[in-house]
Amino acid sequence: MVKKQITTEEKTTKAPANEAVSAAPKAVSSKKRVESGILHVQSTYNNTKVMLTDTKGNALMWGSSGGAGFRGAKKGTPFAAAKVGETLALKAVNIGLKEIAVVVKGVGSGRESAIRGFISKGFIITSIKDETPVPFNGPKPKKPRRV
Repeated sequence: MVKKQITTEEKTTKAPANEAVSAAPKAVSSKKRVESGILHVQSTYNNTKVMLTDTKGNALMWGSSGGAGFRGAKKGTPFAAAKVGETLALKAVNIGLKEIAVVVKGVGSGRESAIRGFISKGFIITSIKDETPVPFNGPKPKKPRRV
């Protein structure tokens, strides 16, 4: 048997020398430029979630300890929260963020360290607000045990 060899002819066209070749326009970033935003930190005993929004509350980017690669009991540690804050801060530099207002919610150990990790990249904090939900009366207690 004889193998057939398929060949293709390449056609090359050159632009005439008298035509000016226009440079491609600069690629515009699809993310919007934001000067100030709100950093929402939700810290529980098991995880820490950090979300960056613009001043109107529209989410721009977010991260969590689980998403950063920590598993199990390590997700609730201050170290994991600081790493989440740092990675989110590196992303926030790309959109031109300069100052943030911080809203903290929850009782976990990563509350403060997530903020410290974020400001380590040179952001200005305008305010810190604690919105941890506190029950006024709490749930109904269990009935007493009959012996």
